Amino acid sequence: KVERARALRKSNAITQVQVTQTELDLRNAELSVHDAQVALDRRSVVSPLSGIVGILPIEAGNYVTSQSTIATIDDRSNILVDFWVPERFAAAIRIGAQIAATPLADAKQAYSGFVSAIDNRIDEKSRTLWVQAKIANPSDSLKAGMSFQISMAFPGDTYAAVNPLAIMWGADGAFIWGVQDGKVRRVPVRIIQRNTENVLVEGEIAGGDMVITEGVQSVRDGDEVRIADTAGPMPGNAKAPTL
Repeated sequence: KVERARALRKSNAITQVQVTQTELDLRNAELSVHDAQVALDRRSVVSPLSGIVGILPIEAGNYVTSQSTIATIDDRSNILVDFWVPERFAAAIRIGAQIAATPLADAKQAYSGFVSAIDNRIDEKSRTLWVQAKIANPSDSLKAGMSFQISMAFPGDTYAAVNPLAIMWGADGAFIWGVQDGKVRRVPVRIIQRNTENVLVEGEIAGGDMVITEGVQSVRDGDEVRIADTAGPMPGNAKAPTL
């Protein structure tokens, strides 16, 4: 319409005022289209990321505001895991350090990852350092909110871990009852560190060695031992020590 008006003006068929009015009508129409687009955009919700949408907490017809949660979207291509390490290990944590994460839901499966962020201070109450690790999740087998057991390897000496029930005490310190060539052997050890599940010890013991954890009060150095699963009945009322 504007182009036609301009052509008519060249032949003096209409006045310049009519051309100007036509151009003004065009600008008003464009402004109306822009306002309509803005109104439409305000009624559309666009996620800033690509991911998987969870169950929607709303239905058609619900009243929502700018503060309403209408959906949750997870980008699970990588999983971020938060964990806390004791203060004594804080100096050993580095960005990029490798970690192994084992889901509590599947203890047989471990996932590798790396430290992606480290907090800048130690928590005063727990005396721990907040660390964040990133784990690749290409198969989407991990879900947001899962719990993990995190393992990290630090440079240093390697010690054997034994059941706390295996630790005995004598006049010369701590020892354990080990089994070698079918006989009980008294092995002096030095306790390095203990927790509720294991005790790290230093001594003549290596990974895979058999250690007696039950019936420890009834055994003596040099006693013969038979594995309970394969041994026949013990003579008399004797009870075999448990490994």
